[in-house]
Amino acid sequence: MPDPPPAAGPVLTDIARRAIARRLRPGDASDRLRRAGTEDPRLLAPGASFVTLTVDGRLRGCIGSLTAERPLGTDVAANAEAAAFRDPRFPPLTAGELPVVHIEVSVLSAPEELDCIDETEACARLRPGIDGVILRTPGHRATFLPQVWEKLPDPHTFLAQLRRKAGLSADYWGNDLRLSRYTVTAFHEGRPPS
Repeated sequence: MPDPPPAAGPVLTDIARRAIARRLRPGDASDRLRRAGTEDPRLLAPGASFVTLTVDGRLRGCIGSLTAERPLGTDVAANAEAAAFRDPRFPPLTAGELPVVHIEVSVLSAPEELDCIDETEACARLRPGIDGVILRTPGHRATFLPQVWEKLPDPHTFLAQLRRKAGLSADYWGNDLRLSRYTVTAFHEGRPPS
C-alpha cells in the first residue's frame, strides 16, 4: 500500500478510539461513525498497522499486524481493540482510562528482507530512527517499530533487546536468524476527547 496521506491520520486515530469505546460502551452511536470511517476508499486497500496506547507517556498497550491481509481501516480497528483489551503485558483498558489514553497509529510498509552474514553487517545496514525490524528464527519472532530507536539508539543494543523480546539470548546470532525491515507512517491523536 502506498503511504497514507496526512489527512488519513485523524480518520485512522478516530477509528482506533471508536473501536475501543465501542467495547467499553456498547450501543454507542460511535459504532455507526466507526463503520463509516472503515468505508473510506483510502482505507479499503489492504494495510498493516500497529496501534500504540499510552497513558501519561507510559506504554499501556501495543498490538499490530506485520503484513497487509485486510483493509487498513479494519486492521486499525482490530488492532486498537487488541491493544486495549488483549495485550498480555497489561490488564484490559478501563472506561476510566479512555479519556486519558493517547492513541498512535503506525501504518507499515511491506517488509524487506535484510540478507546479512553477521550482526556487524546488520548494524551497518539498519537506519536508526527509520527502520522497524522483524527478527525471526524457527519458533521465535519479534519486532520493534522505528519509534523504539528513540529509547535504544545504538544498533547493537537495539538488536540485543529485540532478540530478548523474541525469547532468545541477547547475543544470539545463528544461521537460522532472519531480519526484515520496514518503515512506518505514524499518526498521533490530538488531545483525547473528554
